[in-house]
Amino acid sequence: MTVVVTGASGHVGGNLVRALVAAGREVRVLVREDTRALEGVAVERVRGDVRDPDSLRAAFEGAQVVFHLAALISIVGDQGGLVTQTNVEGPRNVARACLDCGVPRLVHTSSIHAFNLRSREGQIDEAGPRSSGSRFNPYDRSKAAGEVEIRKAIDQGLDAVIVNPTGVIGPLDYKLSRMGEVFLQLSQRKLPSLIDGGFNWVDVRDVVAGLLAAETKGRRGESYILGGRWASVGELANIAESVTGVRVPRMTSPMWLAQVGAPFMEAWAKLTKTTPLYTAEALEALRANPRVSIAKAERELGYAPRPLEDSVRDIYTWFAEQGRLGPLAHANFAPAK
Repeated sequence: MTVVVTGASGHVGGNLVRALVAAGREVRVLVREDTRALEGVAVERVRGDVRDPDSLRAAFEGAQVVFHLAALISIVGDQGGLVTQTNVEGPRNVARACLDCGVPRLVHTSSIHAFNLRSREGQIDEAGPRSSGSRFNPYDRSKAAGEVEIRKAIDQGLDAVIVNPTGVIGPLDYKLSRMGEVFLQLSQRKLPSLIDGGFNWVDVRDVVAGLLAAETKGRRGESYILGGRWASVGELANIAESVTGVRVPRMTSPMWLAQVGAPFMEAWAKLTKTTPLYTAEALEALRANPRVSIAKAERELGYAPRPLEDSVRDIYTWFAEQGRLGPLAHANFAPAK
């Protein structure tokens, strides 16, 4: 029975594909150009794009389940409409293709950003308000709108379940996520200061475990938050220091100062054609300090995230295996699990 994964070359996708192959499952992946995360992995590869319905139908034919992970994470607006096309029209096309091909189950990967992270009504859970409306940034709006498209298809008979990971960290980060870049720069002493605020961080391998559990245990039409635990940027940095032995910045910039500097950082990034390490949109998430509940996933999926310290250690273990780290004060590493 064929399992199809979109977004297979991404951080979560690459980890999921490897887990599926290790379990002996027949995997078909929808990929575009960068496939470093799939090197050496025995899968069927299909060129396609979630914005192209014909390529989706070709990829989904005969599939027993589709894991939809393809998305565009953005902290710099809608990127000329590309965020909306990928994160809203993409799920619409995926859901339609699943219906057309008679796919028995779709597991749709959304994000914690589909929820109103600024809600102060206790912990955020699956019943919480979504990021709908113009007051939310384009990425957050797109994730909420993408879920709407999935639910429309559910109303038309699609068997689908939705998962909402929080801030994903962990090994096999080939494309170097925003937090992967932060961890790497901490080990290279390239960050002059830290930023106030925090987030709920989850190991990519725990997200994979949640996805696999959602496939078999998730209830049709339900959402499940896949989180780990909340930690400030400063606490993450301290854990990184304990692993690498590299002293991290002792200065933490207050949020207001970081917000003042964000437009200049964004302007410099445009000038140099690079991606800024943080923007006003990224700071908005850190400032929200969201506390989330994973009780539903624990109860219904048997979800159990690992300690944050293990995740950070394994990030640096993987970086070291990839030759991304120079000489460190000590190597408090253990093999990545």
